[in-house]
Parts: sequence; C-alpha cells; structure tokens
Amino acid sequence: MKFMCLTLLLVSGITDSRSEQYEVVGPADPVFAVAGEDVILPCSVKPSFSVVDMRVEWFRLDLKDSSLVHLYDDHEDRNTDQIQSYRGRTKLIHQELQRGNTSLKLSTVRVSDEGVYKCFIQSKSWFDEATFNVSVEAVGRPPVITVDGFDRSGGLHLQCESEGWNPEPDLEWLDSEGVSLSSETAETHRNTDRFSLKQAIIVYHSGKIHCRVKLRHHMLETLINTTNNMFDSWRTSVILISVCVVLIVIAGILIAVFAHKKRAHDQLQDEHRKIQTVFIESFNLVLISMKVTLDADSAHRRLIVSDDGKQVRDEISRNAVDDGKHRFDEYLGVLGKDGSSSGSFYFEVQVKDQTWWDLGVARESIKRSGRLGLRPDVGYWTVRRRDTRYWALESPSVSLSLRVELQRIGVFVDYEKGLVSFYEVESMSHIYSYTSQSFNEKLFLFVGLGYQWEYVNSTPLIICDDY
Repeated sequence: MKFMCLTLLLVSGITDSRSEQYEVVGPADPVFAVAGEDVILPCSVKPSFSVVDMRVEWFRLDLKDSSLVHLYDDHEDRNTDQIQSYRGRTKLIHQELQRGNTSLKLSTVRVSDEGVYKCFIQSKSWFDEATFNVSVEAVGRPPVITVDGFDRSGGLHLQCESEGWNPEPDLEWLDSEGVSLSSETAETHRNTDRFSLKQAIIVYHSGKIHCRVKLRHHMLETLINTTNNMFDSWRTSVILISVCVVLIVIAGILIAVFAHKKRAHDQLQDEHRKIQTVFIESFNLVLISMKVTLDADSAHRRLIVSDDGKQVRDEISRNAVDDGKHRFDEYLGVLGKDGSSSGSFYFEVQVKDQTWWDLGVARESIKRSGRLGLRPDVGYWTVRRRDTRYWALESPSVSLSLRVELQRIGVFVDYEKGLVSFYEVESMSHIYSYTSQSFNEKLFLFVGLGYQWEYVNSTPLIICDDY
C-alpha cells in the first residue's frame, strides 16, 4: 500500500513538472482587423504538443454579460452559450490541434468585435491562458465637398464630410501644392460604432483644393477646382448687391416697407443661385477633363474593339489581324489609346452582366506577351472579378467584400499623389484605393477579359461618356 501511494506521488510530481514546461502563447502586439474581412486570432501551446483531448475556451474580457466567444471540449465545439453576435462566425481548425495550434478564425469582422480576448487551455493536470487586444478598422465613405457660398470679405466657404470610419481618422485640407490648410470649424460624431467627420474652410484664391481622410494605411480623397470665374462672379455679385441696396433705399421712399423687403430678398436669392451655378459648372469641368478610347492595335486577336473605340468584347474566334509587337498575345487585354503622365484624370466603364474581367490603369512599358502578373510592381493597378468574387490585385491580392454587384466603375487617378481609386458609380460607394504609388511613365486605361483558355462571356465592356 505504501509503495502504491509513493508511485502515485511520483507520477503526479512528474506530470506537474512537465506541465510547468508548457505555456499558452498569444500575440505580443494588438491584432489589427478590417471590418468585413476575416482575421485569425493567434494562440498556441509552446513547445507544441497535441491539445485534442483538452478544453479550449475563447473569451471577451471587456464585456459585462456572457463573454464566451468559442468553446471546444470533449473533442467537439460546444457553442450553446456563445455570445449571440459571434454565432456562425468562429472556427477552430481541428487538424491543427494536433500541433498545439488553437488559433481562432473570425469571419466577416465587425467593429463591435474590437476588445480584449483571452485564449484558455486546460487539461486534467494543467492550464494556462494568453490575453491580447483586437483593434478593428473600418474604411468609411469617400469625402464629399459642398459649397456654402461667400462671406463678406470674398472668401469661399467649403465643407467636407465623411462617415463610417473606425477608429477616428484624420481629415485635412490641402492646396494644389500639397500644403496643409487650417480649417475654420471641425466636428466629430460617433454613431453606434463608427465615426463621422465634418470640417469647414474658407479659401480666397482659385486652384485645386483637396479634402483627404486618412486612417493608418487607408486614404480617401476628393477635390474641387475653384476657378477665377467663381470669384469674379462674387465680385460682380457684390457690385450688383450694392447697386440694388442703393435702388432699394431710393425705392423705399416711394413704396411701402413690405414691398421694399420682398424685393431685396428676391434679388439676394437670385445672386445665391448664380454662385451655385458657377460652382457646379466648374466642378463638372474637372470630372470630364479626360475622354478615353481603346487602342485596337494593342488588343488580343480574339477581342473585337468597336469603331469608336468605346466597346470591347470576346468573339472567341481569332480575328484576321497582324500580331504586332504591341499586341497582347495570350491575355485578352487592350489598352487605352491616349495616356497621361501628369495631373489627375477620371473615366467610367460599364461592366454590367460581365462576370470575368480586370479593369484599371497600366504604364506604357508593361509586358504584353505570355503569362502576366497584374500587380503594381510590374505596372498594373487593377481590380478583378471572377464569377461572384472581387479582388484588388495587390501583392498579395486583397479579397474585396462588397455590398453591391458592380455595374459601372469609376476610376480616378492623381499622378503626382500616386493615387488610383475605384468607385461603384450607381451606388456611389468606394471599392478600393492604391495609395503612395510611384509613377514614372504614362498611364493608360487597361481592360482585360482573362486568358484565352479561361471562361468566355461575350458581353461587352463599355467606356462611358455620359457623366
């Protein structure tokens, strides 16, 4: 009997000693996730050994109520008491448990997922845990600039608004040289779990004014071109208003006070409408500054480019055209006829009913033969659709979680800023932006329909002019 007790004590001591050699390890720094995408919350046992027979629990420590995020016990997931908002979004890779990897995959990240997480592992004779923070980024809507008229000194009031961000981003005004401008007023509001911003500024000179919203690695920007005509219109308005005031004073001697006030009000309203009309016309000039057409001489032999250079489609059979050195030979691609190496430009392409395409801009010296890697480091800045999925072709590619099916895509390029942004025109929503790029050649419109051995859809892509 004494011998058996001694043996049990020795076995227990050995087990406890071995247990002290292991620890649960999580990330040393906060985990950053993007709203709408998936994220892996790292956790593992070091040195690695199988935890298949153990209990694995994931908790939220910053919530007052039920804090269970995921539970694995007795060789299966048991999420009856899981937080409601995590239902169907958490997953342990069971085959990884053999190697001591208890990392949790969290799908379709929400801003409300931000908080403090604990990974807890327990056996019959040992337990340990790791705690770390998760921060969630949400990219908001592109900023919108509105004009609120002139003040008495001739300054043009501009207001910039953007919403849907997390955490709170930075908003700044820049002139055409990229110099930061001081704002007049600033407002920030948090609606549920996202931030909205509003800033106003007064400008006294013509030129391009940029409103930029930045959050870590994300940036959205819009601009307005304040022209001399706008300020000339203000000066004319001041003269007209002054004359009207004099006339109203004289007329006030002859007519009743009521008629006098009504006339002044109507004239001021008319001047305000004139100022708004000038602004709208000036802003439209910025948007339509570049008309693009397709270069049929660069198109793959299987592509049909319309006579006006505004449409391209896949006809499957090869056309009777020469294989020039500038023509794509395997990839079904085509470039725009005219390029740009300065300033900013914008164009729109209709992709409705076409489910297999690449769209964006490319530099003049790109490779056009054989297999192509459509990445920025080889001269392509594009977004892609393959059946129901969308991608930004970064290195590596970024999966895009979009709320709408893309129908008409707007592409905005600011050459000097190294910016290429994509927008869904019909829903007025932002798709993706390449920022801080380095351009050193002309950039051309680029359209592609995949490789000649891939999926075929004869629906044309159409260059739009009606914006």
